[in-house]
Amino acid sequence: MFIAILDFQTSPADRPAALAQLEAERDEVRAMPGNVAFRVYASREDDTTVTVVHEWQDRASFAPYLDSDCFARSGQVLRPLMTAAPVSRRFSAELLETVA
Repeated sequence: MFIAILDFQTSPADRPAALAQLEAERDEVRAMPGNVAFRVYASREDDTTVTVVHEWQDRASFAPYLDSDCFARSGQVLRPLMTAAPVSRRFSAELLETVA
């Protein structure tokens, strides 16, 4: 499994627009081959931070997302809203079990 976690900040006034952009792209990202999850979180600690958690079957399935139209569209909208450089952390992970 491949996991990418993106954190970025906006102004409080711009965060709703950032969240709306990510929500607008969610279904397209979720439909991509190899995507397991795409979750967007607004921080409860402040009114500026947004976190996006991606889960993919493997790194190879994540790569086309980075080259996709929806990634480019989101970048065009989100980058001008960011008040600092985004931080993206990427992990290879082994799923041990799913407990329901």
